[in-house]
Amino acid sequence: HIDLVVEDETVVEAIPSIGFIHRGLEKLVEKRDYTQMVYVIERICGICSFGHGWGAASAIEGAMNVKVPERAEYLRTILHELSRLHSHLLWLGLLADAFGFESLFTHCWRIRETILDILEKTTGGRVIFSICKVGGLRKDIDNETLREISETLEGIKAELKDITTVFIEDDSVKNRLCGVGVLSKEDAIELCAVGPVARGSGVGQDMRMTDNHGVYKDLDFEPVVEEAGDCYARCKVRIGEVFQSIELIKKAVDKIPDGPVDVPVKGNVEGEYMVRLEQPRGEAYYYAKGAGTKFLQRMRVRTPTNMNIPALVKILQGCDLADVPMMVLTIDPCISCTER
Repeated sequence: HIDLVVEDETVVEAIPSIGFIHRGLEKLVEKRDYTQMVYVIERICGICSFGHGWGAASAIEGAMNVKVPERAEYLRTILHELSRLHSHLLWLGLLADAFGFESLFTHCWRIRETILDILEKTTGGRVIFSICKVGGLRKDIDNETLREISETLEGIKAELKDITTVFIEDDSVKNRLCGVGVLSKEDAIELCAVGPVARGSGVGQDMRMTDNHGVYKDLDFEPVVEEAGDCYARCKVRIGEVFQSIELIKKAVDKIPDGPVDVPVKGNVEGEYMVRLEQPRGEAYYYAKGAGTKFLQRMRVRTPTNMNIPALVKILQGCDLADVPMMVLTIDPCISCTER
């Protein structure tokens, strides 16, 4: 919820207010053991649910000193990038809808259905997957299915290019996005913006570049960065990441080793561990702490939308009232994540 102080058609001040749909998910560590908490944390959000499950499982695995098999790490990376495709295509559709481009909206969501079909085939779910667990994955994805996924993604690239070209080159789209909601690189750093919001302002920070994040270190990529800092730049970053995710999935499928996808996990959580993971919206933080029982003492999640709200408040100050929905949308706010 954002209260706006307005003079005529100009926004003078934006006052965010959160807490309307707080669900108390972190409090459930008192009643759900650490294996169940992975599935609780996954339900923070439907769009980035796999990443939440992966982050929670990784934090608990770190605290228990569990080594996940390499094939499981590859599969987690592939599923995470499929989730990024799902999230970005959903966002592009919502952006098209926001400036009244209905046909573009439906085409974005039509292609998104292909990604959801892949996720349903491999995990059994279209929104909540529950495939990630402490110690690896609950089920394997055979190599033939992985090759089919790679071929399907290659097949939709031409359609994606046609659709995303409209966002980049259409004059009516550029009129609504270019020069609107400018966030400077200095402000992005000072306000700790993350994800496409930060990268759209020239901050080349991506948690996938770190050594302990899946198998990204073996896939050879650079973050997508734009310098303008406006709504158009944030849109271009996400479009670039759509094609980047397809290439990362194809590379991972080519390199994936054979082997098990989980290891037996025994004992209780003792100690603490922190994981930083690049969700579709930006850096997410997962913290697990245990004291030698099956129940965690603390499970803390900080989501990207939390970190991008200060940047949103900054760009809203002094903007035209008509541009407010567009600016709010370009940080890709996930209120479910914010209202844990």
